[in-house]
Amino acid sequence: MESTGIAAKAFIVKDGKLLIIKRRPDDPHKPGGWDIPGGRLDPGEDAVSGVKRETKEEAHMDIGVIRPLRISAFTRDDGQRITMTIFLCNALSDGVTLSEEHTEYRWVDPKDAPEWLKPAVKNFLKYAR
Repeated sequence: MESTGIAAKAFIVKDGKLLIIKRRPDDPHKPGGWDIPGGRLDPGEDAVSGVKRETKEEAHMDIGVIRPLRISAFTRDDGQRITMTIFLCNALSDGVTLSEEHTEYRWVDPKDAPEWLKPAVKNFLKYAR
């Protein structure tokens, strides 16, 4: 397993609501937790292309990438170091069809986002005014 990785996530807003998706109960990282679409970039892949690909794979949605909201580096519970960019995005297609990696989705008010997303929510609210 790689000890470092680069990832991109999509903060998708539609009609003032944020798309969150629930991880499977057997997911190795944060099982059963709520997340936003995204994941690791392929070797040589740029972050914008990667977040669009990951969103298509996980939610079968087309998105428009507006701007980066947050870049962070952290260590996962399994010791992997991740550098992640969260992008503000809009939905270009209707409907969500989840991949096998997730069990549920919701459109929520951004203030009700999972706790780890709160810094991105603050950045989003700054741009939404």
